[in-house]
Amino acid sequence: MHGASAAPAWVMVAYLISGICFILALRGLSSPESSRRGNRAGIIGMGIALATTLIHYMPTRDEEFPLQWHEPIHWDNLMLIGGAILIGAVIGLVTARRIAMTAMPQLVAAFHSLVGLAAVLVAGAAYLNPDAFGIATAGIIHPVSRVEMSLGAAIGAVTFSGSVIAFLKLNGNMSGKPILLPLRHVINLGIMAGIIGLVGYFTTDQSAWVFVTLTALAFLVGFLLIIPIGGADMPVVVSMLNSYSGWAAAAMGFTLQNSAMIITGALVGSSGAILSYIMCRAMNRSFISVIAGGFGGDTAVAGGGGASDRPWKRGSAEDAAFLMSQAEQVIIVPGYGMAVAQAQHAVRELADQLKKEGVTVKYAIHPVAGRMPGHMNVLLAEANVPYDEVFELEDINSEFARTDIAFVIGANDVTNPAAKTDKTSPIYGMPVLDVEKAKTVLFIKRSMGGVGYAGVDNDLFYRDNTMMLLGDAKKMTEEIVKSLG
Repeated sequence: MHGASAAPAWVMVAYLISGICFILALRGLSSPESSRRGNRAGIIGMGIALATTLIHYMPTRDEEFPLQWHEPIHWDNLMLIGGAILIGAVIGLVTARRIAMTAMPQLVAAFHSLVGLAAVLVAGAAYLNPDAFGIATAGIIHPVSRVEMSLGAAIGAVTFSGSVIAFLKLNGNMSGKPILLPLRHVINLGIMAGIIGLVGYFTTDQSAWVFVTLTALAFLVGFLLIIPIGGADMPVVVSMLNSYSGWAAAAMGFTLQNSAMIITGALVGSSGAILSYIMCRAMNRSFISVIAGGFGGDTAVAGGGGASDRPWKRGSAEDAAFLMSQAEQVIIVPGYGMAVAQAQHAVRELADQLKKEGVTVKYAIHPVAGRMPGHMNVLLAEANVPYDEVFELEDINSEFARTDIAFVIGANDVTNPAAKTDKTSPIYGMPVLDVEKAKTVLFIKRSMGGVGYAGVDNDLFYRDNTMMLLGDAKKMTEEIVKSLG
């Protein structure tokens, strides 16, 4: 690559094995049942890639049979790399143990931002010292390498700034409502066109101002792409940024001449893009509008509104227990409210109690329930809910009409019938769970004063067949279990 000698065969074989492990990881993560196996495959693949890279560049005193194909890393630098790996491992381990499941979406956004920033820093290092990367001749960077590093820096910068905004919105440091700038689409398109033009110009002029300017513009456009996106669409944003981080890593893999990074980045980028497309279909959104940013923003302004003063019915845990004990089938619909209250174990206990009394229990999962793809699946798996009781929207929606009880735990926007009827709503057109068709809807909510993450009231609260159970989801569910006993 770029005139450098080919890597030894054992390195290429090791990277190939690593790539196979990553593919197996993605395959395993496609199902909650096989997710643990997929995680193990990913860890093994990353371990192989990391060990191969370090051994490949290990210093050696044997001049006749050198182990490396490039200039080896100096021992001092090798110690710095080892120290950095150790620090990162400790931070990752402590974070993974301490982070609550409710904070997982913002943690993922934070991880994406670090991947993007890493791509920018690697691109900057390659620009400042291209000879060390084997991408220059007499200080003149190869044109192909300029394209690779500029694309890596641009995509990484977009990923970083976009992920920071996503983190702030998910963490509550910034409002989840869309922030709409005048002429934002024109501004975004103009900046993107400028970045593309600078990438092309960079192939003919490697001046520092070109590289710095295109990187700065990329940072700016990442910020502008995410701030117009409302909270209801945030799961798609997380998936989209995941894809961006993969492509940034792949681009820098070419600069580093590292096939493992290229393979990994391409897998993450393509799988993230496919997941974003699937989620866009689930939300009736345009995939192109996701990439452009600001999807759903115009309607959000028109349809946003607070809680209504319409009449509604309030019930107790005893009321809910009595109704459930008389039911033949109960469909449990978990949402972010369950995640906040950490009620998944109480919900599983409730389901077990109902099954003992001969009630059929199923779980209905909306593709974007929670704050990131698969959020509810992870919580239910943590509570050891049987996988054969968990159903996606398209597989369970037809059953609500012949179900006695729909038990909704904080799943607000994804159960709102307004998505099917109110054209001014920010969630209009998004397929929702048809819980209103059940004979009785039991809806756990902290209070009637709040609204969903999309910022709109839920018409379901005021239906004749809906009974509101106000309070903490975990405590309310535990009280229902006691009443059943």
